[in-house]
Amino acid sequence: MIKVLVADDHAVVRKGFIQILSDEEDICVAGEAACGREVFDFLDEKEADIVLLDINMPGMSGIDVLKRIRTDYAHTAVLIVTIYPEEHYAFRSIKAGAAGYITKESAPEELISAIRKIASGHRYITPQLAEKLALYLETDTDRPLHHTLSDREYEVMLLLASGKRVKQIAEELCLSVKTISTYRKRILDKMKITHNSDLISYALRHNLLT
Repeated sequence: MIKVLVADDHAVVRKGFIQILSDEEDICVAGEAACGREVFDFLDEKEADIVLLDINMPGMSGIDVLKRIRTDYAHTAVLIVTIYPEEHYAFRSIKAGAAGYITKESAPEELISAIRKIASGHRYITPQLAEKLALYLETDTDRPLHHTLSDREYEVMLLLASGKRVKQIAEELCLSVKTISTYRKRILDKMKITHNSDLISYALRHNLLT
């Protein structure tokens, strides 16, 4: 039996995943979590073979949660399930140790297939993502500037590019306004731009906005 922990900050989304998985005889939902802390509290007490993990989580980002799972709970695999297309977070997720990456637009059958493949000890990577990863590796010296950002900087960059203000981002990520302002400055410096409008233009050119 494949034990799955469903981690998403939206209760409706968690219930939807649970409903899909409940129809499978070889898969059981071991629990659910609404934030990183709840993920770790669960894994400290119980076991899960796979964590279905969203990127957008309150407090610690999904990438940070992923990294800690791979460090502290090495027996547990992580399947990223997010609204973001592969261009946004797939490279970072796989690099951080994710066993797979799919979007929430995927059919339930793909979710089930991904879980079973990961449970068998393999990674689940779509053919499209495999092609992008190969291209990414081939063009190591000519990567776009957003690949120079840290995971948290990248997350803040996408939020800024979507038009959100520093205060809004601070509230969404449960961080201080000063911290987000510091991230913004680092982002602008690394990407060699000066205004948020430049970020929006850059994100549009590189298809980073949903």
